[in-house]
Amino acid sequence: MLKQDTSFDQCIKCTVCTVYCPVAKANPNYPGPKQCGPDGERLRIKSAEFYDDMLKLCTNCKRCETACPSGVKIGDMIAVARSKHAKHDLNIKTIRDFVLSHTDLMGSVATPFAPIVNAITSMKPVKKVMHKTIGVHDHKSLPKYSHGTFRQWYKKHCHNQTHYPQQVHYFHGCYVNYNHPQLGKDFIKVMNAMNIGVQLLKKEKCCGVPLIANGFFDKAKKNALLNTQSFAAVVEKYNSTIVSTSSTCAFTLREEYPHVLKVDNANVADRIEYVTRFLLKAFMNGNTPKLKPINKKVVYHTPCHLERTGGSLYTIELLKMIPGLELEVLDSQCCGLAGTYGFKTENYDTSIKIGEDLFQKIRHANADYAITDCETCKWQIEENTDLTTIHPVSLLAMALAD
Repeated sequence: MLKQDTSFDQCIKCTVCTVYCPVAKANPNYPGPKQCGPDGERLRIKSAEFYDDMLKLCTNCKRCETACPSGVKIGDMIAVARSKHAKHDLNIKTIRDFVLSHTDLMGSVATPFAPIVNAITSMKPVKKVMHKTIGVHDHKSLPKYSHGTFRQWYKKHCHNQTHYPQQVHYFHGCYVNYNHPQLGKDFIKVMNAMNIGVQLLKKEKCCGVPLIANGFFDKAKKNALLNTQSFAAVVEKYNSTIVSTSSTCAFTLREEYPHVLKVDNANVADRIEYVTRFLLKAFMNGNTPKLKPINKKVVYHTPCHLERTGGSLYTIELLKMIPGLELEVLDSQCCGLAGTYGFKTENYDTSIKIGEDLFQKIRHANADYAITDCETCKWQIEENTDLTTIHPVSLLAMALAD
């Protein structure tokens, strides 16, 4: 018999999690992480009838966990409660949630026809129809697909990667594969400039975070099992490090698999690294590529999941090593999009209210670029500020000396 998880007993009821929760500040209908997490769990272990659908308002940003002085995994607690008790009613919004969360399926279908799909989903009449029917807000623009995947490009252009003396394996994720292959190309360019070759995993699936957020936990667990097996194979055969350019993917692969999906990744978790941590360590050990000055001003926004791991320090220190760069680190908190959360009609106003302080700071910064490690933060910032937003790795690629 499984032992009951009583980690909620570590909660000292200080309510600092609720103070830091972006949703609680923006939406009075949300009871807050303390009530939905530790307080609610005490009731839910007595009876599932105490489950409250308000848990669906949680964005899974983990700011409550970052703030908690007792180390209670409040966000995980809420996610696990949703996996146990939330019901999937068969309605049109369930179809929307399926489409938004099954990124591998939708990417595979859309990329061969990307110009057509992108044009159709950008039309105002189509946005209005999606708003009225499936509940995707008509002020949101769905992510644009690439015409062809990153993996297809890699197979055609990267035959020489084995010639480098050091190798890493790259978990590119759905965003690079289906939406923005250029980030993957920039990653390879930076790695090669450091005399490091890049290999892809034979198989990888979406890290699972959009599936978790939309309640498709069985599918998320299947993806986690496949990914963990792929990681174990390359660690065993090549003693390789697995590098991700997505702060959320890296966090999910390391932290969410055991805590939320109950998938044991203990034999590989320490081999998974977010890219800026990997790069800064290499730079500090003397493997710094030749960089030319980038005489630009940039503002840096820390994504929630990167802040949860303490990883923003690596990105900031890495950016400081680029010659000529004027860097402003924003005290920005959450952008509000939270993956698929802000696309939904019922969440849109909360999403914009959460991000408004960030948008104002960026608009007033007079910067050339915004920098962030998270793909959904990029979408939210570009849509609400009109400032081109790029990944730290892409900025490094721009700075490489010819």
